[in-house]
Amino acid sequence: MTINGNVSFWYAADGLPVPRPALAGNATADVAIVGAGYTGLWTAYYLKKAQPKLDIVVLESRFAGFGASGRNGGWLTNSITGGREQYVRSHGRQLVGRFQTLLNETVDEVIAVAGAEGIDAGIRKGGELVVARNPAQLHRLQAQAAAEAGWPEAGARLLSAQESNDQVRIAGTLGGLHHPHCARIQPARLVRGLAAAAERLGVRIYENTTVTEIRPRQAVTAAGTVQATWVLRATEGFTANLKGAHREWLPMNSSMIATEPLPAEVWDEIGWDGFETVGDMAHAYMYAQRTADDRIALGGRGVPYRFGSKTDTDGATQPQTITSLTAILHDMFPATRGARIDHAWAGVLGVPRDWKATVGLDRETGLGWAGGYVGTGVAATNLAGRTLRDLILEPGSELTTMPWVNRRVRRWEIEPARWLAVKALYTAYHAADRAENAGRGSTSPIAKAADLVSGRA
Repeated sequence: MTINGNVSFWYAADGLPVPRPALAGNATADVAIVGAGYTGLWTAYYLKKAQPKLDIVVLESRFAGFGASGRNGGWLTNSITGGREQYVRSHGRQLVGRFQTLLNETVDEVIAVAGAEGIDAGIRKGGELVVARNPAQLHRLQAQAAAEAGWPEAGARLLSAQESNDQVRIAGTLGGLHHPHCARIQPARLVRGLAAAAERLGVRIYENTTVTEIRPRQAVTAAGTVQATWVLRATEGFTANLKGAHREWLPMNSSMIATEPLPAEVWDEIGWDGFETVGDMAHAYMYAQRTADDRIALGGRGVPYRFGSKTDTDGATQPQTITSLTAILHDMFPATRGARIDHAWAGVLGVPRDWKATVGLDRETGLGWAGGYVGTGVAATNLAGRTLRDLILEPGSELTTMPWVNRRVRRWEIEPARWLAVKALYTAYHAADRAENAGRGSTSPIAKAADLVSGRA
């Protein structure tokens, strides 16, 4: 029987963590961080490493890694959320190229810290492989490869169908695009290990402590208020739950399934010996990895948004989403058709109105923030944490000059416009994918229109 929810499959082997103590009353600190996911924990870790005497408190509504950090697809990759071109227009080619290089290096930084802190997160650096499986997807893939040729920093390489299948045999592959700056990870083990590392440095983590409002120099909870010189928001997809932040970032849902461990004969047919992460060029795209215990974990959108920016409690996804993701799995990897689906789950990710991540600090109010990674945050959170460290301790550093720093993004529309728009967008993307799978040779104009309306184009 498929387990649905229980936060995510990534906790199945070790069990959900025993919660740390909750905040028991008013408190003070030098730095209060709201959210114990990757962003908050990396920030605490690097601040404490830089200045061991800093008193740092992390406040978490459930437990460290309850949100996207413990539910994601396990892609430690170098993506600049939302792409590079708009940043080139605003900041110039040279700075954006440096930003890309920093994100490449961030992949190796996470791997190095995991090794230094003794965190066994099942990391294998095999790069990222994106495939095209119909003519329209191939056209987009080739266009993307041509654009990537202008960014040698990223290291992307266009592959023929044969070259792509030599890495991973995916049914119907017409071509692929591979870059080396990506590693597969077990995300929950990384976040649990990071929380323990931060605590060893002296960071205080309070769990089952819900922050209801962030004010200048204050994080307000039902149990008490934390007064701090700096209050940093690291709530990602749960930002809409904070007072006054309902329209800041849209909580987008993403769902995943994990198979049972697959036997050697299935892997002989699929290949995947290099442990690449795998995605495709569909508009409602998928993402997958070969896990450390030889499963396939595969994700996609499902029901993308709940009315009123509601977020889930235990990670359960809809039965129809499990069915649709299983169909994608079987279509791409026919050898898995006899395999059991052991686990399904869902989580939310933060989407800014322009689909670009931000990190910033207001020195007058002491308020800082980072997030809006739109599903590409496993590596970006590390760079965001180091950037917040520098914005506090070394505001003139190179990291504080990157194009995502102190950006202001307009808010999302009010309901029901927000719900209607997201529902219409993903209806359009699914319709475009169906048309392309049925033989349309070029990108559907429906998808192009959806990109313009959404702010992604």
